[in-house]
Parts: sequence; structure tokens; C-alpha cells
Amino acid sequence: MPDEGRATVNTLEPYFMPFTANRQFKSAPRIVVAAEGMHYTTDDGRRVLDGSAGMWCVNAGHGREKIVRAIQKQAASMDYAPAFQCGHPGAFDLAARLATLMPGDLDHAFFCNSGSEAVDTALKIALAYHRQNGEAARTRLIGRERGYHGVGFGGTAVGGISNNRKQFGNLVSGVDHLPHTHDLEKMAFSRGQPEWGAHLADALESVCALHDPSTIAAVIVEPVAGSTGVLVPPKGYLARIREICDRHGILLILDEVITGFGRVGEAFAAERFGIEPDMITMAKGLTNATVPMSAVGVSKRIHDTLMAGPAGVELFHGYTYSGHPLACAAGLATLEVYAEEGLFERARTLEPVWEDALHSLRDRRNVIDIRNIGLMGAVELAPRPGAPGARAFDVYLGCFQGGLMTRQTGDTIALSPPLIITEAQIGELADILGAAIDAAD
Repeated sequence: MPDEGRATVNTLEPYFMPFTANRQFKSAPRIVVAAEGMHYTTDDGRRVLDGSAGMWCVNAGHGREKIVRAIQKQAASMDYAPAFQCGHPGAFDLAARLATLMPGDLDHAFFCNSGSEAVDTALKIALAYHRQNGEAARTRLIGRERGYHGVGFGGTAVGGISNNRKQFGNLVSGVDHLPHTHDLEKMAFSRGQPEWGAHLADALESVCALHDPSTIAAVIVEPVAGSTGVLVPPKGYLARIREICDRHGILLILDEVITGFGRVGEAFAAERFGIEPDMITMAKGLTNATVPMSAVGVSKRIHDTLMAGPAGVELFHGYTYSGHPLACAAGLATLEVYAEEGLFERARTLEPVWEDALHSLRDRRNVIDIRNIGLMGAVELAPRPGAPGARAFDVYLGCFQGGLMTRQTGDTIALSPPLIITEAQIGELADILGAAIDAAD
């Protein structure tokens, strides 16, 4: 007999859910039990169109046979290999494959298990690089307001979404933030990159003047700030950030956990926006979310500097599951699916259709902005007085009941469908979202 008062195994209570209003969810749960192609299936048998690629991650759609078979084959032959002082072919093969996709001289991959781990790893590599390069005073890290860089100590510190930080206090010293790039008055309803706002990058010069650039190790930004509501960079903004970093010897890290692997029509957003970072963090679409995995793409300059140190371990960092065999098998198969089906190019081809569908919602009540780039989009709603986020949450619920999975962040509905979405499904998505907006008071 179970202890009196304890939850039984078939209740919802024991699971402490992440980034969820637990009490609210468990009073009216939304449970999915299967997924295939563009759809989830709920526990009551309804099909729900996936308008968010899970959580920005199922870029090739659900249940891809090639990826499933690769994971099964790897599990049957070798389930695990130690990552320290030992290796297996899959990790080297996947790193080599990524080296051909990454821009510029990024030619090495350090494997982790989540976007959060990738960010903390990139920040540590930046600090180690400067120390090895004789500039140990470079310890300051610069993030950006409204930025999201995962939930590790480093990523939370450089992140700029207040609710993700306020419970935890000052996690890491020596951190500052650039202002975000979104201005409703000047940018509302921009199609693609806003024309206004490149000058906002000059705030980095002010931060350099405040702290002394010789103390700054790295700047980390998302090319498109996803989790805060799809903030698209103004034309010229990222190039200006790169230019300022170069002038002062600061490393530039692009957090492409969301934008990597076709989301904006290229392998990485760095290519879409024409810049070459010193490091790229990636996750999500790397394995089509089938097995947790992430990586840090590292430039030849950084890698070779670390390799020039004393003989022995060059970087005292890593994870038990770095380069896990199942994850590597999933990653290699996923990259094959992307290439065979031209899914990165498909995102660019569908972008005008996607843009028109989203902007067709412009005149719905309470809509105050619509943003889009690649196959990413956001519809921002006016908040209810005294209840920020409530209206968008009601729209999110209305979409789910109407057969559409979305993401809600604040008073914004964020969208990022699998890259296999059809034009007809884009229209269906817009119709369901529009009806949900109309139904929310």
C-alpha cells in the first residue's frame, strides 16, 4: 500500500514542470502522446498542427524515419562511450560535418547537451582564450536586454529577461548588458529586418568606455532574439557589433540555439546577416530534438591559441555526455535529412508566403506588432491593464483548443513551424491564430 497522502504514479503532481505555471497546468492539463510530420496528437485523440517546431527545435518535422533508424542502430551497437581521453567515430564525423556548415574560420566543435550548456561553455572558452593569450584581465561578459541564453549560471547572468533572473540574485560578477533593439514606435509591422536601428549597436562603444575594453572578454547576442518574442535585428546592426568587437579585441559569440539549422533560411543566421562570429552556440535543430545535444562552434584562432598552451589537457571543461553516441548518430542523420530535402532553402522559399500570412493578421483587434524573418514570426498583443501576459495566454489556449501549437512569451505569440510546413498549412495556422485572437477579450 502506498503511504497515505502520497501521490500515486498516475497523477500529475510529482512532476515539477519547467517554465510552467504548475498549479494552473495541473488543473487543466494539455497532454500530447504522439507526433508525426507536422502534427501532435493529444491524449483525447485530437491532431494539433505544430506551429512552434516543439520548442523551436523539430526543424525537419516529427518522427523522421531516417533519424529514428540511426538512433536505433547506434543504441544496438554501442550505447555509450566515455568522452574524456577516449572517443568514438560518430563524434569526429559530426564535428567534421559541422565544420563544413559553419561560416568563416569556425572549424572546430565542442559538444555539450543543451543550449544552456553550450552558452556556459562558450563563455568559459572565451575566458580561457584570453588568459592563454596573455590578457587575463579580460573577464567581463556583455549580454543584451531581453536576451535569452539558457538557464546555466553564466547564461542566466548574461541573459536579459528579468523574470529569468530576479529569483536568483547576482549570479556572476562582471556582467553588463546592451539595450535591446525593439522600438514599437519606429519598427512596428516591419517585414523582415527593420530599416531603423543600426545605430543601437553604438551602445557597445559606451559600455567599452565605461568598463575599459581591455577588461571585456566577449559579447554574446542572439542574431534574432527568439524567446523574448522574435526581435529581428535592424539592418546593419550585427555588422556594427562585429566591427566594434574587432576594434577592441573582444570576442563575438552568436547564440544560434534557435536560429541555427535553417530557421532563417541558411545553415546559420551568421550567413543570413553576413557576419563571422568567433563562436557559435547551437542545439535544438542539431538533432531535430530527438536526442539532447548542443555544440559550440569555435574559430581556428581560438582553438589554435588554446592548443599552444602547455602539454596536457588544454581546456578543463566537459560533460559526461559530451558527444554521446546516440546524439551523434541523430545529428548526422538529421544533417542528411536537411541536405537531401533542401530544407534550409525551403525556409527561404516559403518566407514570403509566411510573411504575408502573418501580416494578414495586422488588423485583428489588440494586435500591436507583427515581426518575421525566415520561418520565425511573432504577433504581439496589447496587454490587458494590470494583467501582462494574460491576453496572449488566452490566445495560446485558444490556439491549442483550435488545433494549433504556439509559444507564448509575455504578450507575444511566437511561431516557428517545422521547415516541412506547406503553404496550405501556413494558411491554416494563420486562420486558427486569427480566430483565437478574435475570441480573446
